[in-house]
Amino acid sequence: MVVIGEHRHTQVKVDLQAIKHNINEEMARKDPLTELWAVVKANGYGHGIIQVAQAAQAAGATGFCVAILDEALALRAAGLTAPILVLGITEPEYAPLIAEKNISVAVGSQVWLTQAAAVLAANTVKPALQVHLALDTGMGRIGFQTPAELAAAVAALRAEPECFDFAGLFTHFATADQSDDTYFNQQLTTWKQLIAAVDELPRYVHVSNSATSLWHQACNGNMIRFGVALYGLNPAGQALSAPYTLQPALSLTAELTFVKKLARGKSVSYGATYTASESEWIGTVPIGYADGYERRLQGFHVLIDGQFCEIVGRVCMDQLMVRLPYQLAVGTKVTLIGTDGANMITLQAMADYCQTIHYEIACGLATRLPRVYTD
Repeated sequence: MVVIGEHRHTQVKVDLQAIKHNINEEMARKDPLTELWAVVKANGYGHGIIQVAQAAQAAGATGFCVAILDEALALRAAGLTAPILVLGITEPEYAPLIAEKNISVAVGSQVWLTQAAAVLAANTVKPALQVHLALDTGMGRIGFQTPAELAAAVAALRAEPECFDFAGLFTHFATADQSDDTYFNQQLTTWKQLIAAVDELPRYVHVSNSATSLWHQACNGNMIRFGVALYGLNPAGQALSAPYTLQPALSLTAELTFVKKLARGKSVSYGATYTASESEWIGTVPIGYADGYERRLQGFHVLIDGQFCEIVGRVCMDQLMVRLPYQLAVGTKVTLIGTDGANMITLQAMADYCQTIHYEIACGLATRLPRVYTD
C-alpha cells in the first residue's frame, strides 16, 4: 500500500495549463505531418502519469512514451487508448500481453525477436506485436549497431507478419542539449548510414527528444518524443535558450508547523552542524528527504512571506528547519518550488545547488507527497 500524506499541508501542485501551453508551443513549430508523443515515464517526471497524459492528449499529443511496461499498462487501465511506446527493453515473455494491449515495444537485438516469436507462436493471442527497432548511434544504451544487424532484424520482422508489426525505427541523441554539435553530427551520420539498410521505412521514424526538437528541428522525422520540455523544463538547463517560453508546471508548498525563538549558541538538527550566532527565530517545515527533498539542500532556501529563508541544520527524513526573518505564525505558507511575491525558486536553482539536473529533482519527489492539479 502506498501512503500519501493527505493530512499534512505539504503538496506538489501541478498546473496542467502550463503543460498544455508547452505542447501548444511545440505543436505550432513542428511540421504538420510530424506527430507529438508525450513522454510520461517516471510518473510523468514526478508530475503524475495519468493526469499529465490526459492533459497532453487534450492539447494534441497523439501518443505516449514510457520507460517500462507497467507504466503503459497503467495508461491503458486509465482508459487511454492512444498508441504507447515502451522505450526500455521488456522481457520477451510478456510479448502476448503487450500485443493484446496494443502497446509498442523497443527492440534492440535479434535474440529478443527470436525469443518473442516463440512465445507469440505458442500463444492464442492473435494481434501482431508492434515493434520499434532501436538503433545505437552513439548513446551506448540499447540498439542495433551495424547495417547488417539492422537488415537482418528487419528481414526477421517481415518474415513473420503473424507475430510482428514493424512499426518504427528510432535512436536517441546523447548531446542534443549541448552547444557543441560535433558528437551530435557524428550520431546523425551513423543514423543515416543505418537506416539506408532498410529498403522500406516503417510508419514511424523518430530521433527527436525535447532537446533535439528544440535545437535540431530538421531531424524530427515524423514523430517527436516530447519529454522534459513538456513539463516546462529546459533540457539544456541554462546552457541554451529555448526557442519559446517554457512554463514550469510544478510547484511545491508546505506550511510552518512549529516556530520558536532560538537562543544564541543553541544548535539545530542532527550533528549540530548549525549553531545560532545570535538569538533568532527558527521555523519547522514538514518535509524531508523521505519526500524527495534532498538532504544535500542544507544551506539552500525556501520562500516565506515573499522572502528567502535559509535551511539551517541538516534536512531530516520528515522535517527541516529554516531561519525566519522575524516571528511568523504556525500555518504560514512555505514555498519550496515556485513563486512567492517577487521571488521564485526553480527546479533549476535547486539542481544547480545540488550539482545535478532538474530531471533528478523532479523525478525524486516521492509519492508520499500528494499531487494537486489545476487547469
